[in-house]
Amino acid sequence: MNISEIDYSKIIIETINQLFSTLFSSIDNTIYSLLDEITFVDTRIMSNSIFTNALDSKINSSIIAITNSLLIGFFLYYCFRLLYSHYSGINIEKPYQFVFKLILFAICINSSYFLCEFILYVNSLVSGSILEVGKTLTGYSISFNTLINQLNNFIHNNNNSFNLFSYDGIIRSFISFGLINLLFSYSLRYIMIKTLILCSPFAILTLLNQSTSWIFKSWARALLSLLLVQMLIAIILLVILSIEDVTTNTLSELIFIGGIFALSKANSFVKELIGGISTDLNFNLNNLKSLLK
Repeated sequence: MNISEIDYSKIIIETINQLFSTLFSSIDNTIYSLLDEITFVDTRIMSNSIFTNALDSKINSSIIAITNSLLIGFFLYYCFRLLYSHYSGINIEKPYQFVFKLILFAICINSSYFLCEFILYVNSLVSGSILEVGKTLTGYSISFNTLINQLNNFIHNNNNSFNLFSYDGIIRSFISFGLINLLFSYSLRYIMIKTLILCSPFAILTLLNQSTSWIFKSWARALLSLLLVQMLIAIILLVILSIEDVTTNTLSELIFIGGIFALSKANSFVKELIGGISTDLNFNLNNLKSLLK
């Protein structure tokens, strides 16, 4: 009776280990290669033809064309307020001030595609410079691909078979699920950057009126926080991959776990400094649970 129970337990443990080993290997070979592409965004994020047409002022159904129509609406609203102020005595900005703002913001709205492209270029240039400095200092590329290779050297490609119920198995599981969390978080960031860029004409339009200018400030803070995360991620990767004085595999594993945790909290760190929106998966799930209560 006892012998059969031991045999069954060994079979169950071996099956679980094989399933998780296959899962982690599959993830390593297919998913992690996308982390660099979705994390270090540049002007290529705007190269999609549909995305370009949406911000083309020559197309009548584009976002900029719709925003220009709203621009006329803001102008008519100001004219109404100007006439009404003569009877109500309400102080509003002078006509020449409003016309100057109208012309300036109309130019910015119709140039929003190029403005966003320039912002993305500068952000990519700075983060790319950090990566190049790291490559010069360490001698190899600073990227998620290099990080995964380092993880494989210390954890994944060991001589012993994978055992989920061992120390190495637990560490490997933490690292693998942490990287999956990064993938979801950075994918959300990638989508939010594209969404905020598409909304840029509307955000600039809100500057015409003081009562709506807060929308632009929130938009700018959100976009800035998402882009600055890219620089912080580059610095964190540089720090992780530049650590050489590691005496044991156990210490290196703990350093990698700390580095992955720091990468997952990069957006939260920036949000604490300048505000913006959070792409932390756990934070958003907690907010969703609180809304459903």
